[in-house]
Amino acid sequence: MTPSVSERTIAAAFERELIHISFEYIAPLYLVTPQTKATVKYGQIVASIREIGLVEPIVVTRDRNDPKMYILLDGHLRFEALKDHGETAAQCIVSTDDEAFTYNKRISRLATIQEHKMILRALTLGVPEERLARALNVNIKTLQEKRRLLDGICSEAADLLKDKQVALTGFRILKKMKPPRQIEAARLMVAMNKYTINYARSLLAATPENQLIAGATPKNFKGISREQLDLMENESANLEREVRLVENTFGIDHLNLVLARGYVTKLLSNARIRRYLALHHEEFLPEFEKITKREAFGS
Repeated sequence: MTPSVSERTIAAAFERELIHISFEYIAPLYLVTPQTKATVKYGQIVASIREIGLVEPIVVTRDRNDPKMYILLDGHLRFEALKDHGETAAQCIVSTDDEAFTYNKRISRLATIQEHKMILRALTLGVPEERLARALNVNIKTLQEKRRLLDGICSEAADLLKDKQVALTGFRILKKMKPPRQIEAARLMVAMNKYTINYARSLLAATPENQLIAGATPKNFKGISREQLDLMENESANLEREVRLVENTFGIDHLNLVLARGYVTKLLSNARIRRYLALHHEEFLPEFEKITKREAFGS
């Protein structure tokens, strides 16, 4: 008998309480190399811990083979930074899922615009710029630029990029464009899933002068003629139109594909149909099997 909705229970992803765990009982999944410790990201974590302590607890799961031990799922850099700072224990979130891949796949890292809003919030609450800069391991000039990140960016473009990892330089480039072109460029970044500085520069290079703000001139690319830039501009416009067409039909197309895959799967589950295909259309059977496999792995 199938249990009713009221009888079903949903398993919690984490234990309810934070636990203070000694580092000797935490086993990391990998070692943090000296090269990693030399990166800017690690330096920012060290500076943040030194200035304001641990903000985001590290995530562990209980070792099924040893009840005293825990496996470190997320926060290897924080774990090492705490040890380097002389700490011997920390507050931890205990996950009920012991698969690090599954956990990390669901993590959304802080995007550039989200960091900008966090900085504005901290400054509004009265945190001095100097202390915030030390916590983020950046100089005052960089902090001020992060604070002014969206000055000159239209709200529609900002909304498109609100959860994307776009570099500060990328936003500087977008600010050279007028709002309609900013929106087009942001849509192209999202459609191509490319947020690099070079891609932003290529979009700027392909932008007509009448879509640039006063005094903004794109950097000349060596070996690229005006004709090639015009071609890039046309291709950019064509891609923008194609993206809009895809957006308009994506939902129904996806539904049709799901239904078609389900139908093919049902056909292949029939032994007589499978045997008929093997005898009379053997070239179709492997392709149908690929479709059913894709459905199984796509969920």
